[in-house]
Amino acid sequence: MLRNTDRRWGRAVTGRAAFCAAAVWVLFVPSTALCQATPDLPRSEAIFEVEVDLVMLNVAVTDQRGRYVQGLSPQDFRITEDGLPQSIASFGAGNVAPRRVARTGVRPGTTPGDIEFMIPEAISDQLVGTNVFVLFDTSNFMYRSLVYAEDAIADFIRGLDGADSVAVYSFSRNLTRHASLSDDHDDALRGLRRSVAGDETALYNCLLLTLRDAAEVSGRKVIIVFSNGPDNASAVSPDDVGAIAEDEGVPIYVISTRALNRDPISSNAFRRITQRTGGKAYFAKTWQRQSEAFVEIREELASSYTVTYYPQANPNRGWRSIQVELLSPEHRRYRVRTRAGYRPKL
Repeated sequence: MLRNTDRRWGRAVTGRAAFCAAAVWVLFVPSTALCQATPDLPRSEAIFEVEVDLVMLNVAVTDQRGRYVQGLSPQDFRITEDGLPQSIASFGAGNVAPRRVARTGVRPGTTPGDIEFMIPEAISDQLVGTNVFVLFDTSNFMYRSLVYAEDAIADFIRGLDGADSVAVYSFSRNLTRHASLSDDHDDALRGLRRSVAGDETALYNCLLLTLRDAAEVSGRKVIIVFSNGPDNASAVSPDDVGAIAEDEGVPIYVISTRALNRDPISSNAFRRITQRTGGKAYFAKTWQRQSEAFVEIREELASSYTVTYYPQANPNRGWRSIQVELLSPEHRRYRVRTRAGYRPKL
């Protein structure tokens, strides 16, 4: 949960702002803007303490061949929220700490003397690396292929950046937390090897529990689901879980071992969940393709851009749409993938 209290000289900004972190990846928390003047100072020198929430977007940019585009700068992007232009507060690429974006003027909708919020160093530190939650299918569908799946996940964990933290969970009818979120990748590998195959599949129940864990963590985060069969034991629907993931701002990636045409119900559910959260679905029948999917996800984590902004005053308390565009004509042929928006928590 990223919340920033800025102390600045000048006029106070009033109103409410919403925080989100998108992917893809978006988080948000209920927001309140507090203005408090120090009584023993002259009016012209009053210090206002303002608590606001930060919007964080993680943006993947690919070319026409699906290769990740690197080397872009803040000046290459335009962000709007419900059509309102937003000023970028910080910008980072990959796992490098985001840097503050210098401003040459005031933000749209403000006047000289209004507070210009900048992302503080404490929050910037939270945006280094990615918090990765691996949710691994250990249902009875996995009896024959458990070891191979473990090897693919282990290779993925070994290849993560040192700044990334990882948690390893497994699911059948119940969720098992084998390794808590930590930057100790060896601990995650040890936890992975403790998994055993067993019961029926309650994927969406366990994905909901994983989302609750992820919502408690600050900074960039993703959930990667490895699924080897249809859900046959959950009490919640995939669309309900997708809506919660959308509101919590956690992108979900799914690697499914089922062919697209063999399980259309699950395939369509995976597509809906991943698209609405800013993640991606992979349908990988062979172990080679599954390993390649893990490699591609790891590459995306290392190649995406982290962009933050403090939202302009917006009376909309429902769905807020976010649009990210590339400004340069030569860049417009690139594909920008990020979260479509969020609902502020009131």
